[in-house]
Amino acid sequence: MSSLNLDDFTDLIERPDGGVRRDAEERRARQVLPPGSLGRLDELGEWLSAAQSAVPVRPVERPRVVLFAGDHGVSELGVSARPAGGAADLVRSVLAGTSPVALLARRLDVPVRVVDMALDCDPGELPAEVAGHRVRRGSGRIDIEDALTAEEAEQAVRAGMAVADEEADSGTDLVVLGDISVGGTTPAATLIAALCGTDASVVTGRGGEAIDDLAWMRKCAAVRDSLRRARPVLGDQLELLAAVGGADLAAMTGFLLQCAVRRTPVILDGVVASAAALVAQRVAFRSPDWWLAGHDSGEPAQAKALDRMALEPLLNHGVKVGEGAGALLALPLVQAAAALSAELPERAEDKETEPQEAAAAESEQQG
Repeated sequence: MSSLNLDDFTDLIERPDGGVRRDAEERRARQVLPPGSLGRLDELGEWLSAAQSAVPVRPVERPRVVLFAGDHGVSELGVSARPAGGAADLVRSVLAGTSPVALLARRLDVPVRVVDMALDCDPGELPAEVAGHRVRRGSGRIDIEDALTAEEAEQAVRAGMAVADEEADSGTDLVVLGDISVGGTTPAATLIAALCGTDASVVTGRGGEAIDDLAWMRKCAAVRDSLRRARPVLGDQLELLAAVGGADLAAMTGFLLQCAVRRTPVILDGVVASAAALVAQRVAFRSPDWWLAGHDSGEPAQAKALDRMALEPLLNHGVKVGEGAGALLALPLVQAAAALSAELPERAEDKETEPQEAAAAESEQQG
């Protein structure tokens, strides 16, 4: 019996401050540019104000990329363009600074944190700060067996929660969340299909490196078989993650829930982050109010999940590489929205009427 009760998150998570958001909207109405003229940047600035409980909004000065890493046993079926067990090589590329997300992060001056949850390699091959939260070596082949034991699923969720607390305590003011995995889009598609009540063919995409038709058919079959195993445990999200998720997906779910508890905004990357977010939404319905969808990766399962959570991607550039790169590209947009919201001057007439209104109100009180 698990000692972790995910239902507790329903009471722990509150929405961003609605009163602060109204104040931000009123402030925006007084600025020199008419409301709506900045398009979605207006909405982003107001959302960030509510998340921070601050008007004017504070700049996003300490963002961080957090990537949860793991290998998935289902990749043995040839459902990915990368070899099974190859996620450790991707992690090494990030740590060496040669991957797309590492190059972008260096350009944007954003630190990157990699958290190994289930890489198929000796943990001693990786820095201690990367491998410190590992749950197991690889996740199970979900078409025929559970990805995790119940104990491992709980351990992974708790690890994600701990990472969220570490980030909040260190002063991180916004997280870009992604994954580093081989085979991860297959459990992600399975989770999304199960939670949205759709068939395998509707959610199965071609992954970050565009698998061929035969591999896509193998992937469809794997999602179909995994769905049969997922449906009986749909009522318990921890059991669902154990059955057809993986240690990285379970950790991301716990991370997202705890970020919402700690009032830390998150930009979601691709389909794996979106799948974890959908599980987290099923746990606590208010949690998506703390997240932004960074971009549209082109994966049909991601589109399904974002639609269910009413999240609209900020960018649509067809970035499929994963590893948080697409979501990181959206970060400057959020930072620009914060700057415009905070720094646009107010109209002269509004500045003049405010002291007059205050004086009139004071006179009425004295009268």
